[in-house]
Amino acid sequence: MFDQATKPNHTSHTHTPIAIKPAADAVDMHPQAIKVACSNCNLRELCMPLGLSPVELDRIDDVVASRRKIKRGATLFRNGEKFHNLYAIRTGFFKTCVASEDGRDQVTGFQMAGEIVGLDGIVNEHHTCDAVALEDAEVCVMPFDRIEELSREVNALQRHVHKIMSREIVRENGVMLLLGSMRAEERLAAFLLNLVQRLHARGFSQSELVLRMTREEIGSYLGLKLETVSRTFSKFVEDGIVEVKQRHVRILNTEALKEIVNPKVCD
Repeated sequence: MFDQATKPNHTSHTHTPIAIKPAADAVDMHPQAIKVACSNCNLRELCMPLGLSPVELDRIDDVVASRRKIKRGATLFRNGEKFHNLYAIRTGFFKTCVASEDGRDQVTGFQMAGEIVGLDGIVNEHHTCDAVALEDAEVCVMPFDRIEELSREVNALQRHVHKIMSREIVRENGVMLLLGSMRAEERLAAFLLNLVQRLHARGFSQSELVLRMTREEIGSYLGLKLETVSRTFSKFVEDGIVEVKQRHVRILNTEALKEIVNPKVCD
């Protein structure tokens, strides 16, 4: 949320009074070794309020005083951990997941640079899912008590926090729609369109992306078996809608994907 972020070639802050000790592969960067400046971050328009005065920008800069590096496969926080911070993803890609009754991981979402993770912990002051890095990542650590304190003084920040929460509710509703009423082709088409739209908002291509998640993880998120995801990708390739080379996906016909999700009704 809030320092200079680096864009990958294809896609792609604070001491904490009661911090959970990071795993061996989650490294907190010393506050004195970096200069965190939300006001100069190229993700600023995505994850912080617009129209702030210089004084308000300085105040928000103070909210985020440390960053944490997370290696691929490492966990940022776990289900059941005490909630202290929200995390703005500066670089990298994450998935959130919960363990199902049969022991498998159920993917509940994918998050990328400029997005916030940790909102699940607000309601009961404990996290209700795991957040796992799908590639080497870096996050800005924002103690929630500081955010609450500053929100009372900077109205724009309070409104922005509300917008973030509302966006999460809308996302959840969208997932329910995917799982409840869409066929496999519709689910995968909607997923690809949503992913490329979010990446485009970050300055990336409107037609090419690198999937940071596996097909199995996509299937878990969309409520589809691995075989169904692979078969649907193959059908999209055969129909000339996409081109797939391992995890590299090129969308050849965006309108065809949109038509799959929202078919036009003929008179």
